[in-house]
Amino acid sequence: MTRKPIIAGNWKMNLLQEEAKSLFLSVKEYVKEYSKDELPIIVIAPTFTSIAAVESCRCNCGCREKIFTSAQNCHWEPKGAYTGEISVEMAKDAGCDYIIIGHSERRQYFSETDEMINKKAKAILANGLIPIICCGETLEQRESGETDAHITSQIKAALEGLSESEISRSAIAYEPIWAIGTGKTCDSNEANRVIGMIRNVVREISTDLAADSIRILYGGSVKPETIEEQMSKSDIDGALIGGASLKADSFISIIEKTKNLVLVK
Repeated sequence: MTRKPIIAGNWKMNLLQEEAKSLFLSVKEYVKEYSKDELPIIVIAPTFTSIAAVESCRCNCGCREKIFTSAQNCHWEPKGAYTGEISVEMAKDAGCDYIIIGHSERRQYFSETDEMINKKAKAILANGLIPIICCGETLEQRESGETDAHITSQIKAALEGLSESEISRSAIAYEPIWAIGTGKTCDSNEANRVIGMIRNVVREISTDLAADSIRILYGGSVKPETIEEQMSKSDIDGALIGGASLKADSFISIIEKTKNLVLVK
C-alpha cells in the first residue's frame, strides 16, 4: 500500500493576519520550485481569523494543489445558537480542505469528549473535508501502563459508525500529551509501535483496506532534527507540527526532508 505523507503545521493561537500571510508566502516560495508529486501533502492550519488571509494568498499563487488549509476545530452542527463556534460548512466556505479535531488542548481546556469528536468527524466527512483526528496519552497514563488501552478507546470512539471509505479518507495524529510543546520527543521506535497499534485497531473495527489506507501522523515537538528518523519508521505517515511550523526555515526544512518521499508500507 502506498501512502503519501502529510506534513501539517498547526499554528494554534499564534500569528496575526499579516504574520500568517508572510509565513505562508515563504512556504509558497519554496514549493513553487517543485511539482506536487515531489512534495508531501502540505497542510497549514491558521487561526480562524487568518484563514481568509492565507487563502487569498493560496488562490493567487497557483499553489492550491501543493498547499492545503485546515481549520483547527469545528462544531458538528451546520448552524445554530452556538456562540463562538465555526461549522464545517463555514470552514469549507473559507477554503479549508482539512479540519483538526480532538487535539489534547481542546480535550483538556474545553472538555471535549470522544462522543463530540465522533460527531465532528462525521460532519467533516459528510461535507467532503478530511478530519485529522488527534489522540494521545498523558505522562501519568503512560507511566501507569495505560497508553494502549487509552488510545484504543479514543480511536474506537472517534471512528464509530464510519464506513470503510470514510476511514480510508481520514487521518489520525498520535500526539503523546507529555511531548506537546515540551521539547520532549517520544522515542521513534515507541511512536512507531503506538502508531502500528492504532493501525491494528482500525483493522479490527473496519477492514484491511481502511487500515492500510489511513494516514497516521506523529505529533509532539517534531523538529527538522527528528523528522528523518521518524519518517523512516514503518507506520509513521507524516507529522502534525506545532512550534516548528511557526518558523519558515524550520517548517520548510521539515518539508525538504520529506520531499520525494512516497511511503510504501
